[in-house]
Amino acid sequence: MGRLIRDARMQRGLSPEQVAEVLDIAPADLAQIERGALDLDLDRVAQIADALQNPALAPTSGTMHMRVKGPTKLSGSIDVRSSKNAAVALLCASLLNKGRTVLEGIARIEEVNRILEVLRSIGVKVTWSDDRSELELVRPEVLDLAAMDVDAARRTRSVIMFLGPLLHMLPEFELPYAGGCNLGTRTVTPHLQALQYFGLDVKATDGWYHAAVRETTSGVRHITLTERGDTVTENVLMAAALYPGTTVIRNASPNYMVQDVCFFLESLGVTIDGIGSTTLRVTGVERIEADVRVAPSEDPIEAMSLITAAVVTKSELTIRRSPIEFLEIELAILEDMGLRYELSEEYAAANGRTRLVDITVYPSNLHAAQDKIHPMPFPGLNIDNLPFFAVIAAEAEGRTLIHDWVYENRAIHLLDLNKLGANTQLLDPHRLVVDGPTRWRSQELVCPPALRPAVCLLLASLAARGVTVLRDVYVINRGYEDLANRLNKLGADVQVFFD
Repeated sequence: MGRLIRDARMQRGLSPEQVAEVLDIAPADLAQIERGALDLDLDRVAQIADALQNPALAPTSGTMHMRVKGPTKLSGSIDVRSSKNAAVALLCASLLNKGRTVLEGIARIEEVNRILEVLRSIGVKVTWSDDRSELELVRPEVLDLAAMDVDAARRTRSVIMFLGPLLHMLPEFELPYAGGCNLGTRTVTPHLQALQYFGLDVKATDGWYHAAVRETTSGVRHITLTERGDTVTENVLMAAALYPGTTVIRNASPNYMVQDVCFFLESLGVTIDGIGSTTLRVTGVERIEADVRVAPSEDPIEAMSLITAAVVTKSELTIRRSPIEFLEIELAILEDMGLRYELSEEYAAANGRTRLVDITVYPSNLHAAQDKIHPMPFPGLNIDNLPFFAVIAAEAEGRTLIHDWVYENRAIHLLDLNKLGANTQLLDPHRLVVDGPTRWRSQELVCPPALRPAVCLLLASLAARGVTVLRDVYVINRGYEDLANRLNKLGADVQVFFD
């Protein structure tokens, strides 16, 4: 029992002093409990369990690492949580509303934390409910951009989506260059080209975007995006929301986070035709001041992560609340590779619009894909799901070609799978060949500066024999909430520890 208590505390990244304070005992007494030197009755066990699950307890400070003991067999079921990409987009879109915005079930991840730090610094009132299930946002009449938390803004690329809302509020403003994952050059040119139709001119100098807004003519605005990107579509949607006329957006992304932004804008009184297609017709309003409550839909990328966890550990696992519309291509490729799975009947998400299913994955003998695996704009294979196919291909018999044509650097990060026993070869910065099957082995690694490749290492380490140490897992926390503990509830052995 003492070892279980110690492991549970370490898996949450809690110090003995933190838990002892909640239990109102001395740290030395907790140490004796963890060594098995003190007898425990059921009441004391219940108290300790409550203390370890206390949401007020934050992990200890310092660089976070993970220690993964494998090989692991997972079992049971797990719910997919709300979308990271939808969450950050809705936080940016909340700037449009001078009323009260409540977001339900929003992901409590580092990317969200950084955007909230930026919003607080410019005057937005941010309030979590006691159980952290709801987030309330109330913006001031005038935003204080001069007080912006620049360090937080530079640690997220999502701040680029402030351009759409801010162009209606200020004649001139500055935003710091966007950061986020190190995936190579990610041009903001499509944003600047599209937002010119709303009078926004931007010059980039010395690590800042210097924006100025000029008067524009009225009438229907026809905007064709030069890139079918998610964030550029969201930026134009936010700009169009406060334009009291009609904006037609062609070559728009119909992806999941864009649809969530559309649903949110509709709740604010904006009319949008064509949601889910590549042509959106937006009729905006002059002022938005509404009390609204919305729930972002579930995250298809997290669902794919959990499917990959089941595949690599050869486990039977049910991934509940999976947004099937945004996983159909991925499942079709996996079925072609020999994956056995079942889908439940469809049901609606909390937003009433997104279609969900429960996916049960069974242990399967996989073979290499017949054709190269490559991403495409929705409804194609999601670019964020592509890295997981490197792990899956390493489990499959034969050779698989993975073509990441979007990013210059991400395929390079996937070479770290070789340190865990995979056989991957980089043909060029965009193409990766994976030969399987793999006998995974443990290793000590530093997480690459890219979210999905870092998670791929964590998933592969679940199948590796021995103890794998992943150092500096901040990048994983950017996109996943409490992933270690959630995997542990399925049977994994992942311990969080700090310097």
